[in-house]
Amino acid sequence: MRIALVYAYKKKSPVSESVKALAKGMESMGHRVDLLDAWTDDGLRLPGYEYIVVAAESVSLFGGRMPEKLSKMLSTASSLVGKKSAAFLIKTTPWTVKAMTNLMRVMEKEGMFVNWSDIILNQDQSEALGKRIGA
Repeated sequence: MRIALVYAYKKKSPVSESVKALAKGMESMGHRVDLLDAWTDDGLRLPGYEYIVVAAESVSLFGGRMPEKLSKMLSTASSLVGKKSAAFLIKTTPWTVKAMTNLMRVMEKEGMFVNWSDIILNQDQSEALGKRIGA
C-alpha cells in the first residue's frame, strides 16, 4: 500500500526519530512510505496515496493548537474526501487529549476518514504502531 506520512512540528525541523521509527515499522510490513514535511511540501500529491498518516505535535502548551501549515497543506490537496487516514500525536505537553481532538478536527474538516488515532510516547512504541497499519 502507498502511504503518505505527513509530519508537522511546531517549527521547521528535521524528522524526529519517532517519525522515522513509524515509517520503518510501516516499511517492514511491505508498505511504500513517503515522508512529507508540512512546512516544505504541498498537498497536491496526497490524493495519489491509498492511506495518509499524520504525525503532529501541538504548537501551544495549553490549547493544543496544531501548526497552521498542516491545515494549509491538507486544504491544497484536490480531494481527500473519504480518504482513509491515521492521526498520531507526538506527546510534548500534558494536554494531549485536547491536542488530539484538534488534530482529528483538522483532518476531518478536509473530509478524511480517520480510522485510527494514537499518541506517540517513544521511538519503540512508534515502530510498533507502524507495524499495525494496514494489518
